[in-house]
Amino acid sequence: MTRPSRLARYGFADNGTRAADLLGPAGLRLWDVQAQAPAGTDAAELIHSLSRAADPNLALRQLHRLVDAAARAAVRAGGGPATGPGGEISPNEATDALFEALYRDHGLRRRLVAVLGASSALGDHLVANPDDWKVLATGKTGLPPSAEGHLEADGEPTVPGLRHAYRMSLLRIAAADLTGGRGLEPTMAALSRLADETLSAAYEIAVAALPESVSEPRLAVVAMGKCGGNELNYVSDVDVIFVAAGDEDLSAGTTVAARLIEICGQVAWPVDAALRPEGSRGPLVRTLASHQAYYRRWARTWEFQALIKARPAAGDLPLAREWIDDLAPLVWHAAERPEAVADVRDMRRKIIENTPANQLDREIKRGPGGLRDIEFAVQLLQLVHGRVDESLRDGGTLPALRALVAGGYVGREDGETLLRGYRFLRGIEHRLQLQNLRRTHTVPDDPAGVRWLAAALGYTALPGRDAVEAFRSDWVGHAAQVRRLHVKLLYRPLLEAVARVPAEALRMTSASAAKRLTILGFAEPDAAIRHLQALTGGVTRTAAIQRTLLPMLLQEFADAPEPDRGLLNYRHVSDKLGSTPWYLRLLRDGGPVARRLARVLSLSRYATDLLIRDPEALRLLANDTELRPRSRESLIDGFAAAADRHYDDQVKAIVAVRALRRRELFRLACADILSKAGELAPAQPIDVNELGVALSDVTDATMGAALKVAWQAKPGPSGLRFAVIGMGRLGGYEMSYPSDADVLFVYDHAPGTPDSQASAAAHAVAEELRRMLSAPAPDPPLGVDADLRPEGRQGPLVRSLGAYQQYYARWSRVWEAQALLRARFVCGNEALGREFEKLADTMRYPAGGLSREQVTEIRRIKARVETERMPRGADPNTHTKLGRGGLSDVEWAVQLLQLRHAYALPGLRKTQTLDALNSALKAKLIDKVDAAAMEAGWTLAAQVRNALTLVRGRPTDQLPRHGVELAGTVQLLGGGDPGEFVDRYLRLTRRSRAAMERVMDS
Repeated sequence: MTRPSRLARYGFADNGTRAADLLGPAGLRLWDVQAQAPAGTDAAELIHSLSRAADPNLALRQLHRLVDAAARAAVRAGGGPATGPGGEISPNEATDALFEALYRDHGLRRRLVAVLGASSALGDHLVANPDDWKVLATGKTGLPPSAEGHLEADGEPTVPGLRHAYRMSLLRIAAADLTGGRGLEPTMAALSRLADETLSAAYEIAVAALPESVSEPRLAVVAMGKCGGNELNYVSDVDVIFVAAGDEDLSAGTTVAARLIEICGQVAWPVDAALRPEGSRGPLVRTLASHQAYYRRWARTWEFQALIKARPAAGDLPLAREWIDDLAPLVWHAAERPEAVADVRDMRRKIIENTPANQLDREIKRGPGGLRDIEFAVQLLQLVHGRVDESLRDGGTLPALRALVAGGYVGREDGETLLRGYRFLRGIEHRLQLQNLRRTHTVPDDPAGVRWLAAALGYTALPGRDAVEAFRSDWVGHAAQVRRLHVKLLYRPLLEAVARVPAEALRMTSASAAKRLTILGFAEPDAAIRHLQALTGGVTRTAAIQRTLLPMLLQEFADAPEPDRGLLNYRHVSDKLGSTPWYLRLLRDGGPVARRLARVLSLSRYATDLLIRDPEALRLLANDTELRPRSRESLIDGFAAAADRHYDDQVKAIVAVRALRRRELFRLACADILSKAGELAPAQPIDVNELGVALSDVTDATMGAALKVAWQAKPGPSGLRFAVIGMGRLGGYEMSYPSDADVLFVYDHAPGTPDSQASAAAHAVAEELRRMLSAPAPDPPLGVDADLRPEGRQGPLVRSLGAYQQYYARWSRVWEAQALLRARFVCGNEALGREFEKLADTMRYPAGGLSREQVTEIRRIKARVETERMPRGADPNTHTKLGRGGLSDVEWAVQLLQLRHAYALPGLRKTQTLDALNSALKAKLIDKVDAAAMEAGWTLAAQVRNALTLVRGRPTDQLPRHGVELAGTVQLLGGGDPGEFVDRYLRLTRRSRAAMERVMDS
């Protein structure tokens, strides 16, 4: 008895029991039963080769069958009886020749064993044709047999001869593929070439079968799908379209086409002509003119997508080329259809939806993360960008993907990831199909099938790593990456934006550029051309990406009142960031970033200035969450941490604090600019009230961190307490972009410290704080205004809490009580700040409210402010701050209500104007219509004031009646006719003014 465990070591199943029978003296005679070892050195090498096959048991069984078939064929050839398989193999010249070849020709042994262990179907062919193993023998030159996909047939082609020749060529291709003799792409190309030659041979057979009275038609066979893209797999329908030259060729052409389909089905694979116009309901063969008419009038996006892979295959090749060339302009303009991008996306979704749910996670072709994900992403990019870049017009997925990477349309890392994923998935597909020569794209769900597949792909068990686990890990990883990149590329907003740009605009040649720029509204097309040349000149990858982006960006700039400024600003930013690896990649791949940037650069000088000082802030545009205000707590902690990092260097500390403020101002400005930008708007747009709070929080954080730095620079005596009190718009959480920080400085000192010493120390801190925040620097200054302090500019900059108390008790006037309505603690010693707020409460919420004389005094001051503080030449009807029905009108009316009633109504004790107005409405201190009118007037004036600053880049309160600044302001606030916007502003503020007067006079 043999010891099966010895053979089990070679990887044979059943502990080697069955292998012992097949290899033993009644079988292949490769195993010495007595010695329990290979029968010799040659036998040992052959057994070792069998053990390394994808399926050692299959390889052994197939080799046994092949040797048995060769022995029986030799007996029959010598006149012996025909016998069936089974029983003991009798050696003869045929078996000796086979074994001699396997022993001496190592290349043959590797190729034959690899085929026998990977493909039951090809093994069956060799058993049925026992002499065909010779086509795998190494040539006399020492080279392996040709595996280029050529047919080798003698004489006139016949269907049986074509079938045999096809299998011989397929056998050589599979052997080269399985032994690592070639990569994926040469294998796909060889299979596609074999399909071409098979189609041509079938075409010849079909034409030869025509009656003598029928002349050969001019009929072209155009390869489509994988065959057209030179990426055919082992078992697939071969997609074709038949084209006849004219009506006279239709009848015979249809006969030939039908016969060709029949022959190919008998020889190799089904021929599928369903991609033709009207699909299976349309005629099998159409004339060239009929095709032209259909594609020009009726074809849908997916039909043009399919034509990317069209290629002459058989029949009248010049006619096929004429057909392709004629339809090419239609293919490469299909993306300009309004629905084109959405059509491709919908088609991919439908493919997934139509895949059986129980196969979805095992489908390497149609499922998520499968081959279709890669193909659809690549083809959509080809349709959009291939309109002007002819290097992208390649039918093959891999060449097209490489061209997309080379042209800068896909990132290098993303492209390499997709290339690896495609090769991996196609490798799985090839091994699955080769096993039984069946069309399949589904990974087996049984453990044995998965083990075989892992082995066929070259996975082996290693210490601590099972082969199946390693395969599954790689498969899941590739599928996840493919799906991620599919979503990233197929749903890239830039695609829709570029697709909307006409192909002529994408080309932007020197001759047409000036005319195009003038049409787009550029005032100085010559200067714009110089900017374009500077950005796109050369053959670098950066220039290639810019050439992709700029036509779309120019369209966006053209929508702004000053397109020239948008392009100039874009060049400045590109000059700053052009050499950084992430900049253009972010614009190309970062969702709506490119179009958002175009809106920011073309509409806002303020945001552009901030961005040019801090170009890396551009990343904020990529993520909607980054376009939301940060919480007050995170701002305060973050600014304080920035100051603490440079605790030993006050200069660096304040630079870090101001740089953080600049970044936050840019964040808020972009959120504001994009809030009414339609599809570019963040998921949670910011409104003017949120903006006021957010700007105030940024100012609080800036003041708090700067105060820490100032305190380190000017330390005071022990026990000194110092606090900053917010006033005006800072206190009311209503800061705008140009607002200074209105403050009061208050201090208190420990008993025993001379007041003069404490006052001097507090004064030094306050001055240092103001100096650091307003000193010239690349970052925008923050003016710290203390003019609302007692006695104004004539009074001391800082006072003790006691001094404030004495002043307010003896000297305070009603306007100072009005100013204290917005007083709140900002930073410094919180306990001291809260004490000041309690002191302020006694003044701003006076017991019993205001006297008649005080109300009259407020009205008098209001009238004086309107006449004396209105800038010379300003239009009071459109001045957002001091004009009729604007910010000041509403604030004075609300503050009068607070001064009169807040002592009795705690709900009125709020520093924010609209909050106090709503509380007054709830308390029925104001009519509902008047409250709505004042809220609308105040809100619109605040929006306009902020928008004017964003557009001009510097503060202004005057809404212009015409010009580009008005147009930019209107566009920021939602668009529309500028004249109608001014009319609306006048109408709302007129109502707000009337409501204010009723409140002031009540």
